[in-house]
Amino acid sequence: MICRTLSIAFAAALLMLSPLAAAERPPAFTLNSHILKPPAGMKTIGDSHGDIAVSPAGEIYVSVQGGERPGIQVYDRRGRYLRNVPDAPADLHGFIIAAAPDGRPAIFGVSRLAQEIVVLGLDGRRLLTIPAGAIPDKYKKADKQAINLTGIAVAPNNDIYVTDGYGLDYIHRFDSTGRYLATFGGHEAPWNFDQCHKIAMDTRFAPVRLLCTDRRHDRLVHMDLDGAVIGTVAENLRYPSALAVRGQELAVADLKGRVIILDKQGRIIAALGSNENMDEIRTNKAAPGIWREGLFYAPHGLAYDKQGNLWVTEFNLYGRVTLAKRK
Repeated sequence: MICRTLSIAFAAALLMLSPLAAAERPPAFTLNSHILKPPAGMKTIGDSHGDIAVSPAGEIYVSVQGGERPGIQVYDRRGRYLRNVPDAPADLHGFIIAAAPDGRPAIFGVSRLAQEIVVLGLDGRRLLTIPAGAIPDKYKKADKQAINLTGIAVAPNNDIYVTDGYGLDYIHRFDSTGRYLATFGGHEAPWNFDQCHKIAMDTRFAPVRLLCTDRRHDRLVHMDLDGAVIGTVAENLRYPSALAVRGQELAVADLKGRVIILDKQGRIIAALGSNENMDEIRTNKAAPGIWREGLFYAPHGLAYDKQGNLWVTEFNLYGRVTLAKRK
């Protein structure tokens, strides 16, 4: 009788622990690099050196800088081409879809060659433009390409943050109307950035933190929203180039041929599509003829959808987008 009682108690304990064990199970994904069906007459989506985002309706927005349909192409969740966003710039190196001050979803982007920050409605209407002139000259280069913006993030209070990742590595802050507020970061201590490529709001923490990919140092850096350095999140990465947060997960696009998932402590809990061929990665010249399913070549932007799947766009002359579908 005692043995039977102990057996029942042990089984009950296992049942109580099983949800916890399931929650700790590392995420797993299957990769599909043929999910997008390019516009009619096109074999690939076109030269890509940009970003990707998912709208509240589940549509996929991907920036394309060359080919027959440059700008922002829009696809449904099955990968069928729907349309281009009217009049969207072709040089949106970084963009996100976030709520505008009126609560409606909008495209917040950095137009790299035009040297401006733009906010567009999903229908393409220009809602806001912040020119390079809004940034004090002391934070810009004294040449034609004074700023070279690469990434953007929007805070819970609607302040806009952009990073001059191909320029002087400063992060500039504006309010929702485009009024300049502050600048921090750069090459000097305590930031010591060397290609602050993309930024994101890390909503896993309260208060929310600003997260930066310090690309040439192969690390991620946490700051508060005033720019004070909190610490290094992860090191020894592979040219981290983009970020996406969902729940307690942080997805990172490593330009050197992989996507990783980190937990809140900065530990890698999953690696997707790891490509160890040094001749194929961190280049935009990987041609469709060498593409292999299940591998990445140069991940440059990524976004979660509502189902927890990841959409990944690559730095590629032909354009390559992969759906990492959660198992």
